[in-house]
Amino acid sequence: MVETTMSGPCLVAKVRGAMDYASQPELRERLRQVIALAERAVVLDLADVRFCDTAGLNVLLGTRREVDRAAVVLVLASVPGPLGRLLEMTRVDRVLRVFDTVADAEAALTS
Repeated sequence: MVETTMSGPCLVAKVRGAMDYASQPELRERLRQVIALAERAVVLDLADVRFCDTAGLNVLLGTRREVDRAAVVLVLASVPGPLGRLLEMTRVDRVLRVFDTVADAEAALTS
């Protein structure tokens, strides 16, 4: 569900599948592990997320609170169209920075 790679000071976490009620516990725990590994920044690559409901949004918002406590930056990248619209409608895109690509996110975080 979540695969990580290091890219400079950024830890890129690629999320796959659904972000929903059923996947919420595992996703939340895996993202906690990702935050613990991060030095400065986490880029959530959401290109392979096929579905997200309110439980998935809650995971994103909870993860944001976790990174604030850990003094790590969290951004989203490669957000699919339907998820992007959900982020806009719920205004989560005003709380979490969203980039078109992982490369754009990494460039912004390393400059």
